[in-house]
Amino acid sequence: MKTKTSITCIFMAAALYMLPQVAMAGQSAAQSYPAVTSGKLVSGVANAATGFVELPKNIRLSSQQHGVAYGLTIGVLTGVLHTVGRTVVGALDVATFLIPTQPTVRAPYVWQDFDKETTYN
Repeated sequence: MKTKTSITCIFMAAALYMLPQVAMAGQSAAQSYPAVTSGKLVSGVANAATGFVELPKNIRLSSQQHGVAYGLTIGVLTGVLHTVGRTVVGALDVATFLIPTQPTVRAPYVWQDFDKETTYN
């Protein structure tokens, strides 16, 4: 019984030790684990803090594409959804920054590609 528990503990410790290496296997060799995780932390904080900028951005985009009335109705609704989406994704990135993943939000920051609608992976 004791050896079975010991073997299980050793296996779990080895699996946890290998987790960052397995997660980074798909990353390019130029990006190190600290660089990827710190980048995820920074973008998460920025997205959580500036998510509210999605509201005027979407009002502006909708108004330019479809007219002012559309921008003040559908643009506001779209902006609220993207505000919540970017803020939640930013908070999740901050909470899970130690797990290296690809960015969920396209553009990574709200001020990048300000003339394009935000998309999510």
